[in-house]
Amino acid sequence: MDHDRYASAYICSILRSVHTIAVVGASPNQSRPSHGVMSFLLGKGYRVIPVNPGHAGKRILGQRVVAHLADIAEPVDMVEVFRASSRFSAVVDEALALQPRPRVIWGEFGVRDDAAAEKAEAAGVRVVMDRSPVTEYPRLVRRAS
Repeated sequence: MDHDRYASAYICSILRSVHTIAVVGASPNQSRPSHGVMSFLLGKGYRVIPVNPGHAGKRILGQRVVAHLADIAEPVDMVEVFRASSRFSAVVDEALALQPRPRVIWGEFGVRDDAAAEKAEAAGVRVVMDRSPVTEYPRLVRRAS
């Protein structure tokens, strides 16, 4: 897949089909992008599970934080990644170890690792990198409604 450009239909189908999203790197700090994206996703009706070992057991935006993806007790449709690109591969490995696997792994703005994306795609997981649902949702989903 060409991760420099995504077809609008590809992104739209992801945002319309996922329901439960794990946010890796979630932060309780309101000035952090992950906090704003979590708030946005919750406001659009998604089930959001914050993942951050430094805040495990606490709550972010009313949602209980887990330490690792493996600690999530329900299937997740999408893993939203707020980690440095150098950590993306490790998150992909954690996501691929889940049963069932998520259908999508999404790297936020600035998060890109083509080799990790290729590994996920080889396992049947769709990948988006260097994009944000906060910008894509209003551009694609609202217009398509």
